Amino acid sequence: MTIKHEQIIIRSNGERVTYKNIKEQVNAFVESTGIQNGICVVSTPHTTCSIIFDEFVHDFDWNGDEYLHVDMNRILDKLIPRQLTESDYLYPGPKHVEFLRDLAEQDPQYCPDPATILNADAHIRSSLFGSSETFIIKDGELQIGTVGYIYFVDWDQNRVRDRKCNLLAMGD
Repeated sequence: MTIKHEQIIIRSNGERVTYKNIKEQVNAFVESTGIQNGICVVSTPHTTCSIIFDEFVHDFDWNGDEYLHVDMNRILDKLIPRQLTESDYLYPGPKHVEFLRDLAEQDPQYCPDPATILNADAHIRSSLFGSSETFIIKDGELQIGTVGYIYFVDWDQNRVRDRKCNLLAMGD
């Protein structure tokens, strides 16, 4: 049994939901492992991000976003509107705000701007879509079909950030 790990970094755009096609990076990782039969897990440690498996769409809007993602965002905006003020959602509560202020003092990477935590919508969307996908490796290739693509999604639209995506392959 072989187990391999890799991490890729994805920069979010900070202005709208970020969809990053990572299919080629995942394929390259699987190929580099030499695993012929097993599984590949694609995961994010961020609570406002998801990994989704979807069809690649060849049409893009003016922002460079695939039509399917634009459609998905339109539906989600109706179901889970963007949090623009502290009164839009209960989150974040006063205890969590205090926790985040303390975190900003301890972690120089953490942004202390309170407006950046108005992201209840991103947490809810991430919870619905999940933080990982698992794929079968057969004969050294991901079993994702002809039109299947893997996307890293950052639902948080409040600031540009470097996000982590963890890859794990295991098998023979």
